[in-house]
Amino acid sequence: MASYKISVKKSAEKELRAILGPYLKKIVKKIDNLSVNQRPAGCEMLAGEERYFRIRQGDYRIVYDVNDASREVTIVKIGHRREVYR
Repeated sequence: MASYKISVKKSAEKELRAILGPYLKKIVKKIDNLSVNQRPAGCEMLAGEERYFRIRQGDYRIVYDVNDASREVTIVKIGHRREVYR
């Protein structure tokens, strides 16, 4: 499987910088893995959104969009599970 380009929206980059503790490295690793496997085990489509997926990392969620035509994964939002869907 060929790798995809990873891009991060500025708002998601800001949310990532706000995360402290042991989750930060794990979240970055999950994001890096999306370049190889865009729909890993455990990923789900968001209800009501046909183009967004989410993956879990502990209490945090990574919401992203996959564009197969341009071979790009765009990280849309990163946040704690109680806040990320608002």
